[in-house]
Amino acid sequence: MNILKTLLSKASPVLVAGAISMMSFIAGPAAAAWKPDGTLTLQIGFGAGGSTDTLGRVLAKVMKEQTGWNIIVENKTGGGGIAMFTGIAKMPPRGKVIGLGVNMPVLVNLVRRPNELAFKLDSFDYLGTISKAELALVAAADAPFDDLPGMIAYAKQQGTLAVAFGAPPQKLLIDVAAIETDTNFNLVTTKGGAETMKLILGGQVMVGFSSGEHFPHAEAGKMKIIAGANAKRLSYAPGVGTFVDAGINAYVDPWYYLATTKGTDAVALNAISKAIGNALKAPEMKEIARNTIKNDPLNLGPSGTRKMMVDGVSNVRILFGQ
Repeated sequence: MNILKTLLSKASPVLVAGAISMMSFIAGPAAAAWKPDGTLTLQIGFGAGGSTDTLGRVLAKVMKEQTGWNIIVENKTGGGGIAMFTGIAKMPPRGKVIGLGVNMPVLVNLVRRPNELAFKLDSFDYLGTISKAELALVAAADAPFDDLPGMIAYAKQQGTLAVAFGAPPQKLLIDVAAIETDTNFNLVTTKGGAETMKLILGGQVMVGFSSGEHFPHAEAGKMKIIAGANAKRLSYAPGVGTFVDAGINAYVDPWYYLATTKGTDAVALNAISKAIGNALKAPEMKEIARNTIKNDPLNLGPSGTRKMMVDGVSNVRILFGQ
């Protein structure tokens, strides 16, 4: 580069202009920014109104504003993201559809029933993560217990207790608790945290899982946190014990992550992953993450996201005795 500068400094203005024009012509096609061929669809593996949906919609909005791409959002519910990722795995790798899910439902299904799924870890190109979620077990404010041991004692006294869950790992965690404490729970399936909150507020169930949907209800005095479901205590409620604290040898550490069909063009993958990374740095994205999940955006990038998923399979096998 220094030699080129020296040569150009000694050349005539006409020659310099010609050289610059030629270099621009040569570099133009390679340097041209990639953009989707038409619409880029962000599919969300959970229902509308939950934390995953909220984060995904703001991410798509910011990406659209920053890139000028035409981006739409679709909710594809079923199996905690299993239905959505099944569809994405079967699509042609055109760089037109990306999926936003939570790792734990996918990891648990890959461990528990790998031969029944239409995809494997290698069925996707990974794009990045939005953040790590903190999962809470919450109850109506007037529930006759304040912590997990109290909830278990109440369930035994009543003979059973209805617990709502929106993803397979949540069910699995309660299953482990039921076995280890010899307690009967009536498990109620929902499409995500938003529906779980409605059931608790409506009195159809007393307890359910939340990855942030409970915040406004807790602030309004309508709900309370019974336990943290992660390996460590909730950052926003350090005084609340975890399942592990209660002697139950299981936990879940959810990550919000993005992936697309395996074999997508490398230029497209690079452009989309960069767009995701840039969007996560925006003040609007930071604000919604803090408001929704009480956490800052944390992007592991393509390679880090893949490693998180690979390591996660091993961890789930250990956690659940597979």
